[in-house]
Amino acid sequence: MEEISKSPAVPILELREVQMQFGGVTALRGISYGIPSGIIQAVIGPNGAGKTTLFHCVSGLLSPTSGEILFRGRPIGGLLPHRIAELGISRTFQHVALFKSMTVFENVMLGRHPRTRSGFWATGLRFPSMRREERRIAQEAMYYLDFVGLADEAELPAGALPLGKQKILEIARALATEPSLVLLDEPAGGLNMRETEELGDLIRRISETGTTVALVEHDMNLVMEISHRVLVIHYGEHLATGTPDEIKDHPAVIEAYLGEG
Repeated sequence: MEEISKSPAVPILELREVQMQFGGVTALRGISYGIPSGIIQAVIGPNGAGKTTLFHCVSGLLSPTSGEILFRGRPIGGLLPHRIAELGISRTFQHVALFKSMTVFENVMLGRHPRTRSGFWATGLRFPSMRREERRIAQEAMYYLDFVGLADEAELPAGALPLGKQKILEIARALATEPSLVLLDEPAGGLNMRETEELGDLIRRISETGTTVALVEHDMNLVMEISHRVLVIHYGEHLATGTPDEIKDHPAVIEAYLGEG
C-alpha cells in the first residue's frame, strides 16, 4: 500500500483494517482509509477489486469479517441497513434498484421513510399528525425531484424512464433520506456523454449542499473532473490515495489500472 498524500480533515467515514472474506476468497484485505467530510471521494480499481463489496460493508448489506467501520466516530459495522440509513448514510446501486411499477414521485417518497415518525396506529387510524407528516413528505419528495431535474416526470411509472433518468431517480431517492454521506455505485454506467456531463454537474451540486459523496466509477474522465480525492483498490488492497492529478501520474496506478496511455 502506498499513500500519496494525507488530508488533515476529520473523516466522516473511517475504515480500520476492514477485511471481507467469502469462504476461501478474500475480497477486501485490511482496508484502512478515512473520507474527509464534505468532499467528493472516488473509489476506483479494476473489475473485481472489491469496490462494491466495500460499499456493501459500509451500507450494512455485508458485515465485515474483521476490522472496524466508523461513521462520525461511531462504529457501524454489523448494523442493519435501515439503521445505517437513519444515521445518515444512503446509497445507489450498480444495477438500478427502483420500484418500477410505482411512480417516480412514490419512489422518492419511500426515501423519506427513515425520517418519518408516525407509527402503526397513527398511520392505520389516520391521525391528524400522520396526515400532516404525509403532506410534508410529499412536499419534500417534490423538492428532491426538482433538485435532480425530474419534477416533470413525477407521475410517470419509474420503469418508463430511460436508464439515465432511472439512475438520477435513484440518486433523488437516496438524497430523500437526508444523508450526510451518499454512496454512488457506478452512477455513470450505461450513460452517454451528455448524460455523464449532467451527472457530473448534479454530483457537484450535491457536494455543494454539504453532503459528502463517495462514488465507485469506471469513467475516468468523470472521476478526474469532479473528484477531490481518489482511493485506488487493487485485488482488495489499498494501492494508492491522492488528488486526481496525483493519481493519474502515479506509476503503480498506471500499471495496475489506467494503462500506459
